[in-house]
Amino acid sequence: MDPILTTHDLARTFETKRGTVEAVRGIDMTVEPGEILGFLGPNGAGKSTTLRMLTTLLPPTRGTATVAGHDLAREPGKVRQRIGYVAQSSGVDPNETVRNELTLQGRLYRLSRAEAAERAEALAADLDLTDLLERKCAELSGGQKRRLDIAMALTHRPEIVFLDEPTTGLDPGSRADLWDLIRRVRAEHGTTVFLTTHYLDEADALSDRLIIVDGGRVVAEGTPEELKTRHGGSSEATLQDTFIAITGRGPKKEDLTPVAL
Repeated sequence: MDPILTTHDLARTFETKRGTVEAVRGIDMTVEPGEILGFLGPNGAGKSTTLRMLTTLLPPTRGTATVAGHDLAREPGKVRQRIGYVAQSSGVDPNETVRNELTLQGRLYRLSRAEAAERAEALAADLDLTDLLERKCAELSGGQKRRLDIAMALTHRPEIVFLDEPTTGLDPGSRADLWDLIRRVRAEHGTTVFLTTHYLDEADALSDRLIIVDGGRVVAEGTPEELKTRHGGSSEATLQDTFIAITGRGPKKEDLTPVAL
């Protein structure tokens, strides 16, 4: 089976008053279908810029990428039809109901009114939103909003969904609930998950494989156990210690809040 995502020398520079900034210096990576991939790195490592390129929000300066069978540069519209994207901040309309938001998303993907309504009901059932369908989005908790964001990203049955720090700002209980949801999305729908996160316990618990970037380049990749053994000294090492050994920098203190599994 072909990879769901490949990149070769993917790079992005920005021109500033101080000169050229190389945000991403050449990323080579492969993601397999059905994989949960954790994409990690210190602040300023190039994670967000890479994600914006892969989701067609930012054109690469150089390099190539294929996402869900389509060339990122030549076929951005087809890429967008095959991916889902959940940004760091929720994009729901606070004045609309959950049902209306889900139905509108279906209509934007050119489902008929009946199909969009049916899809909204199905997604609500899958993501534990049925009891919230008539509630306005402004009345939702942080965890409920994130479930709605993910439901909207799954409306068109994407092959790969990009989650950009989806649990930031959630309490430990809501984070654990969202972890279970991400596992279910992969298990029940076969969806590939590309996850960026600052929470190392989250990356360790969820990811089949990790790619760590620093300075705009990939500096390590492998399963959590492989990276712990290779860089942390033992498979029993913490991912935090392993991350520090690889990058020379640790996560922020607020990113170390433990979550009950």
